[in-house]
Amino acid sequence: MVAPPDNDVLWARALRHSHRGDPALAGVSVNVRAGEILAVLGPRGAGKSTLLHCLSGQLVPDEGEVWFNSAPVHTLDEASRELLRRDRFGWIGDRAHLLPELTACENAALPLMLRGDGHRGARGAAVEWLERLDIGDCARKRPADLTTAQRQRVAVARALVTGPAVVFADEPTAALHRQDRGQVLRTLASAARSHDITVVLATSDPEVAGHADRTIGLVDGRPGAPMPMQDRESASPWPASV
Repeated sequence: MVAPPDNDVLWARALRHSHRGDPALAGVSVNVRAGEILAVLGPRGAGKSTLLHCLSGQLVPDEGEVWFNSAPVHTLDEASRELLRRDRFGWIGDRAHLLPELTACENAALPLMLRGDGHRGARGAAVEWLERLDIGDCARKRPADLTTAQRQRVAVARALVTGPAVVFADEPTAALHRQDRGQVLRTLASAARSHDITVVLATSDPEVAGHADRTIGLVDGRPGAPMPMQDRESASPWPASV
């Protein structure tokens, strides 16, 4: 094994993985610098989700290496990878997947509660993130009383509340209208920049990818040229801080 460069928070080499015999990744290598927002752009079925699952330790690749902060992830046992995901990584999916019986505040605080933080401190940290994401007034509401965009912002708060080194966002705006999509992206990115959090963003939308610091393409599980960016020059940049 060869250790990755010191300035890469994530580094993967020659990843191969199959689902039920169907290849999902076929020799993918990627590096992500600390504090960078990296977009992985490709059509549905390109292997984007599998790549994020391998980078975040949710899947162990059939072949290849994954490193986080110069330490190997692919050789860790399941319990160690679970601790890594709990303490150092955040995750946002295409749906919020909030617990319906909990309030927005309680959903956002859940990762802190699961790692044993005190109830008051966890709730306080969750409220701070909800306020940063402009939904502080929704803290006491349950998911059924929130819009889709508000629920997704709660999911963003949940991913950021632990102060992770890396947030993995797998099609985080796929279920949103264009206006709501832009709002969620801006709040995620500005929060990440202000707290020096690295973001790996998987998307099939060139407009979404156009806001990232850097874009890599993925086609049929292999590295490929990024899809054409429509009006990239006219896309408004993400703000620097929240």
